[in-house]
Amino acid sequence: MLKRLSVLDQSTAVAGKSHTTTIQETVDLAIQCELLGYERFWVSEHHSHPSIVGTAPEIMMAAIASKTKNIRVGSAGVMLPHYSAFKVAEQFRVLDALAPGRIDLGVGRAPGSDQRTARILNPDMGAAERFPYQVQELNLWLRDLPLPDGHPGKGVHAYPASETTPNIWVLGSSDYGAQVAALLGMPYAFAHFITDGIGAKEAIDLYKNNFKPSEWLKEPQAIACVWALAAKTVEEAEFHFLSRARWKLDRQKNAQGPILSSKDALLDLVPQEIQFIDQMKKKAFIGNGKDVAQQMRTLAENLGIEEIAIITWAADYQVRLDSYALISQNFYQKQESTL
Repeated sequence: MLKRLSVLDQSTAVAGKSHTTTIQETVDLAIQCELLGYERFWVSEHHSHPSIVGTAPEIMMAAIASKTKNIRVGSAGVMLPHYSAFKVAEQFRVLDALAPGRIDLGVGRAPGSDQRTARILNPDMGAAERFPYQVQELNLWLRDLPLPDGHPGKGVHAYPASETTPNIWVLGSSDYGAQVAALLGMPYAFAHFITDGIGAKEAIDLYKNNFKPSEWLKEPQAIACVWALAAKTVEEAEFHFLSRARWKLDRQKNAQGPILSSKDALLDLVPQEIQFIDQMKKKAFIGNGKDVAQQMRTLAENLGIEEIAIITWAADYQVRLDSYALISQNFYQKQESTL
């Protein structure tokens, strides 16, 4: 049964809007989502991406943590192969000192960029193959546990010390991340919005069935990160969905860029492309607040999870904020009525 809703925001570029405004809106959205009762607020990492300008989740998290009090703040995620696990541990220990007990560290293996940009971030293109070992190193440094004998970092400590520890989440959009999370006894987040749900059930079941309890997690814990948008009416939701749909269509043509406004999203399209967008509408999680909240409950039941993180793209910031408010209101009111 779905018990909690969370948020994933990617600081999406919008045509005609400055990147500065986009970043500031992410911080404001986190403040508002805390007031709306969301469990956690995660931010992503992408590089040299024409559509997503959230490049430094650890900095975004510091800004968000300083302006919130209760909501968990996290990364979804830090693309670990680009970095030293030790440095990431230091960064997130600082974050935990700023917001004790509220920090989630989601880590992923994907580059979050094209291969050329990935090489600039880390010339060692074999780093991704060491991802499971990096996750283990990161966990030991975060918890100030001893590294294995012979490890070059043995005796090195990641500071500042703290009474609490960030929670590591393994991110994935395939079986690989599910297997790593299960083997290491860590929580797992599936990127449903990337795959449009393909493989979600299989990956989460694989994670649960192979989960090995650890000192830090006794039972499997999984989240699906899902794209959804709510409005006062289905017609409004379908209209605002056009920005996201046009972006997906352009991506297939390798023509990514800032998302367009809903009123401009259908410009210059041929009839076949408009038909393709109409087909996307039928599969998307869009509708009024009541409908989308129920769609989230149904999806959670099908996947066997208790939490969903919602990602919403719209050219108009107020549309995104209203969507999160409508979904939250309908979800938590329903939840209270069943207690």
